[in-house]
Amino acid sequence: MKGFYGKILEIDLSAATHRETAIPEEDYRKYLGGSGLAAKIFDERGYGKIPPLADEAPLLIFTGILTGYNIPTACKAAFCGKSPATGIWAEAIVGGYWPAAFRTSGYDGIIITGKADKPVYLCFGEGEFTVKDASALWGGDVFATVDKLQAEHGEKAKVAAIGPAGENEVLIAAIMIDGQDARAAGRCGLGALMGSKNLKAIVTVKSDKLPPLHDKEGLAEARKKVLPIIREKAKGLSDFGTAGGVVVVEKLGDLPIRNWAGGSWTEGAAKVSGQAMAEKYFVKHYACFACPIRCGKEMKVPLGPHSGTISHGPEYETIAGFGAMCLNDDPGYIIAANDLCNRLGIDTISGSAVVAFAMELYEHNLIPSDLLGGLKLEWGSGEAILTLIKQVAYRKGLGEYLARGVKQAAKEFGPLAEEFVVESKGLEFAYHDPRAFTSMAIIYATGNRGACHLEGLTYFTESRAVPGSLFGLPDEYDPHGSEGKALLAKTMQDYMVLFNALGLCKFLNRGHVVPANIAEWVSKVTGWDFDQKELLTAGERIFNLKRKINVKLGISRKDDTLPPRLLVHDRQEGNAAGSLPHLGKMLFEYYNLRGWSLEGIPLPETLERLGLA
Repeated sequence: MKGFYGKILEIDLSAATHRETAIPEEDYRKYLGGSGLAAKIFDERGYGKIPPLADEAPLLIFTGILTGYNIPTACKAAFCGKSPATGIWAEAIVGGYWPAAFRTSGYDGIIITGKADKPVYLCFGEGEFTVKDASALWGGDVFATVDKLQAEHGEKAKVAAIGPAGENEVLIAAIMIDGQDARAAGRCGLGALMGSKNLKAIVTVKSDKLPPLHDKEGLAEARKKVLPIIREKAKGLSDFGTAGGVVVVEKLGDLPIRNWAGGSWTEGAAKVSGQAMAEKYFVKHYACFACPIRCGKEMKVPLGPHSGTISHGPEYETIAGFGAMCLNDDPGYIIAANDLCNRLGIDTISGSAVVAFAMELYEHNLIPSDLLGGLKLEWGSGEAILTLIKQVAYRKGLGEYLARGVKQAAKEFGPLAEEFVVESKGLEFAYHDPRAFTSMAIIYATGNRGACHLEGLTYFTESRAVPGSLFGLPDEYDPHGSEGKALLAKTMQDYMVLFNALGLCKFLNRGHVVPANIAEWVSKVTGWDFDQKELLTAGERIFNLKRKINVKLGISRKDDTLPPRLLVHDRQEGNAAGSLPHLGKMLFEYYNLRGWSLEGIPLPETLERLGLA
């Protein structure tokens, strides 16, 4: 076998045992590794029946069959399971250097069940696997944990760890990668699942071992063809990271403002953009493994509890969340909030969403004074943002409620509070507005993990940042209309799901990498006669498999919706003023294209065609 080891490691922390399990080559070809193979195993073993924080609940961590090779952005791993936050399928995809290091462990993935009787961490290195005592690490923040583990295991050791939020089973807790140069397996609360197992960290000491590949020279030639194009087309990301798009996104009406109730924030966006931050706080660029884009930035933390340190610079989503969503136009507080979330292990999307939600509750006098403890949650207050982040991580005061996410928290503050909730299937929305680009309404409504922009990234095409013709679609769309949006959503979902399976970064989309390129890489690595058609069929199969898992968990048309704030309230001002997505019309067309029933259930003939019956 080429491109994979053909085996995974299963670890039972309760019994303190482990075993190797062989995976047939057919499964790699159909599901491609990563979250695709994880979903296949999750479904066939009936893991969905297990409560997400039960001892026997699994945490599945899988690399893709391209992860770790010298392929552009082949740096990703998938952390999967049943979400403690939503109760449905969960996956959090992360890059950095840990996934490529784990690829040298001799396994394509691990499944962790059980609960250790005391805090532990896992260690992979030199062909061995061990479970080690983490009692001295428990309670520490992520950066301190990584520093101590690298002091113990050497600089080649790469670390995936949780912070206090994961230990305290905060439902919006992240699993953090690589310490100070932070990358996050952020969404769906999988940090809480890891914490529920008394598992503090997973250490991998990188070696030179990788699964053998079929055609090293051919792969090098294929890589050489695309690198100049990626560097040219993704230059904006290289210069300023995702934060460089804040001003443009606001101008397009795509930036969510004041907990999704505002219309424009032109001056604020200019103050907190990546360009503005770079002038005052930038230290250096950094990249994930094998990445020519280099979108990561290090910045000085100018204030807050860790003032004066160097930390990962905020991404677009973090700026949108702790900036526009909270009406905070002080970039110093955004950098400090980002740093604090990374240290404590909190997803910055859900973390900022619960803060903005709390500010709106405060505006309407819906928070009892005893919960506030004198805290003034006024719009734009940077100190209030930092205080709430800490309260969430330690489940103190108001943080005890916000730690559950906006959907569950709203139930504690009366019926009106639910009007301020912006989520789908229990997951807080990422920060691209479906009123600005209506295809995103389908992406959010039908996303297999909930309101996830990365499941389709169709706003790239609607905004003309990525030509649709690269994927056999039109280059121009009416961003506020419904025409052609169902096909756009389905096409891009089937394509984007492949990146999570193969271990690639979706910013290759911005670099104009197309399915034919990726099919060629798979062929060069594995030796399969693998073409674009088979690749896209695999994407459709994996997307439908995850839908099938969710259907078993009760998901159907009733759940494929948006909150009232985005369906019936337009933005009033700015480029998207007056625009509302016609979700019912688009979903009807989308279900037909998918081969699903009117209730959103994959039809038997669809499952049969994809080998999922």
